[in-house]
Amino acid sequence: MKAEHVAFFEEYRPPIPGNIVFEALTPPREIVLAVNPRVSLEVIEGVLKAAKESENIVILELALSEMNLKGGYTGMTPKVFAERVKKAAERVGWYGYVLHADHVVVKKGTGEEIKNVKEELKARAEAGFTSFAIDTSYLFDLTKDDVPGQLKPIIETGIELFKYLDELIGNRNYGREGEVGEIGKSELTEVPEALHYVETMNKNGIDIHWLAINNGSKHGVSVDAEGNIIPQLGINIKRTVEIVQALWDHGFKTRVAQHGVSGTPLHLIAEKFPKGMIHKGNVATYYMLMVYDILRVYEPELYQRIYKWVMDKFKKEGVPEVEIFVENCKHALKEFYHEFDKISDETKEVIRARAYADTLLHMKAFGMEKTAKKIYDYIKEKKMRYW
Repeated sequence: MKAEHVAFFEEYRPPIPGNIVFEALTPPREIVLAVNPRVSLEVIEGVLKAAKESENIVILELALSEMNLKGGYTGMTPKVFAERVKKAAERVGWYGYVLHADHVVVKKGTGEEIKNVKEELKARAEAGFTSFAIDTSYLFDLTKDDVPGQLKPIIETGIELFKYLDELIGNRNYGREGEVGEIGKSELTEVPEALHYVETMNKNGIDIHWLAINNGSKHGVSVDAEGNIIPQLGINIKRTVEIVQALWDHGFKTRVAQHGVSGTPLHLIAEKFPKGMIHKGNVATYYMLMVYDILRVYEPELYQRIYKWVMDKFKKEGVPEVEIFVENCKHALKEFYHEFDKISDETKEVIRARAYADTLLHMKAFGMEKTAKKIYDYIKEKKMRYW
């Protein structure tokens, strides 16, 4: 007989609110896999199949730069992405996922920019997103020499946008991710910065579930002259632990959202990462490069056209072509958006299979063990309805 939690997430339902995942996985013992599936429906299908067969939930997300009302660099609007995820879930028969709006960034804080960001948040709320990362970290005030002064514009703008989300959604039943440390006076986010941010947001009625920090990671990957990914070993685990422990010691349950996981060896994550303290692991570039590797073998004509487009547009004197491609191939996603739908059935199946296998590897390294059951048990115990 099929287990209750499996049957529950096999039945159609909207995406899981991020706060339910956060609360259900308490105390935290794992890193929840958050995939940015920039390329192709088949990647999402592979990810969800792996989640279903291992009885886990996943977070599916795209950032503001990737997906916006103008299409971003993927060519997708929030509505199109939400519909693509729903279609994949229907095909696989697994609704154990959070739909997360990653990196909704404010860079300058002008009235016009805030207005545009609110329109983007509204589009995501209307499309059914259930978790939001509002990133105001660029507003760090370098003219001030104390933490409250430095973080004042970050916090004030964050409060305004989260309050706006509360109005849009009508309740507080969604996941909240904040960020501090993108730009600051030091290389790494300092403990007082993280603590002041979370504490002040909390005093204003905003509980931050996941906090993105500068702990030495970088977005994307780096490659050598032969195109091999250079392992990212710069994540400062000691500072990460110090920040989360300080938050917990002060009564906050906030955990770290680790950005820039794509270049980090999985064995290092499995062996060294403080699971639970790091509770959300974002993987984006990894899956994109996986698709390009497959296209190079299965769809060489398309791959060569994409490669030529990238070189024509972004080539720089003295920079190896392989580095140019890895750095800029994301911009080809919008240009060749409809081409990805026309790849052969054989290629699509290989993408599904590779995404499936790689997702299993990531979830194992992240320490994910039947998280769907924990979340189902929590929903049942609390007699919750989110659909």
